[in-house]
Amino acid sequence: MSEFNLVKTLRDRGLISHITNEDNLSKLIRNNSISLYCGFDPTDESLHIGHLLPLITLKRFQMAGHRPIILIGGATSLIGDPSFKEKERIFNTNNNIDIWSKKISKQISCFLDFNLGKNSALLLNNNMWFNKMNILSFLRDVGKYFSINTMINRAAVKQRIMRPDQGISFTEFSYNLLQAYDFFILNKQYQVDLQIGGSDQWGNISSGMHLIHRKSKKEVYGLTMPLLLQSNGIKFGKTESGTIWLDAKKTSPYKFYQFWMNIEDINVYYFLRLFTFIKISEINRREQKKHIENQIIYDKSFLAKNITRLVHGKEQLLAVERITEFLFLKNIDHIQEVDFQQLKQDGIPFIEVDNIKDLQEALVLTSLAQSRTQAKNMIISNSVSINTKKIRKNHIFNSQDKLFGKFTLLSRGKKNHSLLCW
Repeated sequence: MSEFNLVKTLRDRGLISHITNEDNLSKLIRNNSISLYCGFDPTDESLHIGHLLPLITLKRFQMAGHRPIILIGGATSLIGDPSFKEKERIFNTNNNIDIWSKKISKQISCFLDFNLGKNSALLLNNNMWFNKMNILSFLRDVGKYFSINTMINRAAVKQRIMRPDQGISFTEFSYNLLQAYDFFILNKQYQVDLQIGGSDQWGNISSGMHLIHRKSKKEVYGLTMPLLLQSNGIKFGKTESGTIWLDAKKTSPYKFYQFWMNIEDINVYYFLRLFTFIKISEINRREQKKHIENQIIYDKSFLAKNITRLVHGKEQLLAVERITEFLFLKNIDHIQEVDFQQLKQDGIPFIEVDNIKDLQEALVLTSLAQSRTQAKNMIISNSVSINTKKIRKNHIFNSQDKLFGKFTLLSRGKKNHSLLCW
């Protein structure tokens, strides 16, 4: 019997929103190597930071000797989970879902170990069983175990039913049963005892446990984690605005890093507990020192580096550090051409240029100044830089201003930048 209590560790780190029969689950995973799963519907080409907690939690279970199973919802993504969505999702094509399934599978493979013996991660797609099932079989073998009264009263459904302008279609209403059947099949064929997910999945997870209990007379478990919310209280999702993607082509590693650097101070140590594998004792030690000058900034950087390395790898973290050094510490020595592609993607505003008369015109074109007169005054007041070097008079651009023959960084003060792409 292991002395390590994984459930207690998850709770201490703030990673549990709901859990069923905590004592029994704790004993089960302390005495046995179990299989657990989490589902991901490929409704876009990339996962986002809202998916990080389930992925990291799966990794924690694997590190503790358990077998994580990833279920790609090739079938369920054709329907779309209505949980706490204000309106019906737009249906996606089979072709898109196939492409997105492959991309998301590749992303997930970076988080888990698929070559670890008996607790190697396993990746499945629920097309494997739903493509073989017809509607009559589903209604007889699954639907008969569920009460419409109970399903209507689930918070995720009730929210939509109470909105006469939206309502909920039978298609979306059936999603709950589809996910329940996923859990049933995984328990039957792969001995999965635990499903995890975000707290918005509690209704779906509960339905899966109910179906297994009714059909197989087995006890299985559910565990959910808190949702990652934006500052406006809306959860991070693929259909919400302000999404921070895990795909470097959709959100550059630099912008990803800056997201964590710009979180509210109150969340720094909470996020260190949620998203990193740093010992709680070390996080507590840091939190006790948070009132020391610049300690919060240092710990934000510590958080940002840890998560960026986890998601994007060591090389991309080094690129982020070069860009940060260039923009904020005015050190141009280590910047590389590829780093400017990140800045151009989503790091700072940029404009494509061919010929610019002078610095004053450039400041106006980049909206760093509203007029040539304002630009002139900014230059005189020593607040304008070209490639981190202060400029004290109007300037005519030359080849030396074009880093790698392509890029010029204009700055107004410390935080306002724009990139000229020649």
